[in-house]
Amino acid sequence: MELLHNFPLIIAFSAILIAQGVKVPLVFIAEKKWDLTLVTSTGGMPSSHSAAVTALATAIGLEQGFDSPLFAISTIFATIVMFDATGVRRHAGYHATVINQLVEDLNKMVEEVKSWPSKEEREKREELKELLGHQPIEVFFGALLGIALAWSAHALLIV
Repeated sequence: MELLHNFPLIIAFSAILIAQGVKVPLVFIAEKKWDLTLVTSTGGMPSSHSAAVTALATAIGLEQGFDSPLFAISTIFATIVMFDATGVRRHAGYHATVINQLVEDLNKMVEEVKSWPSKEEREKREELKELLGHQPIEVFFGALLGIALAWSAHALLIV
């Protein structure tokens, strides 16, 4: 069966399996916990996508020649996959993090809304202080005061 003798295919799949398998001990070394779900997860170190496409391109280059059209195709394919892994997929991961935080915050807010006081209870409360910040000039002179105090205290205590 020729499929079992297809070196580029075998090495590409092997690269995926090895990269996914290596994630487990690497996470164990870093976090001191075994997580076998990493074998089938996406993301993490090392990238199995990158391992697969570079193994594929290299194997094709070795078998067909690094000047062959097949090597050119596989190299462009590998470049696109790795670019997407570091760009689109990474940003999708960032978006997922933000969305997860938004969902968590929304769930907390919904729980808090359930315990809000009635309108009558809210009207009995004191107004909140609205002037909490400072004007730039206030900040400037506060900074000067802090510098002056620290400088003078240092001069008095060190001398």
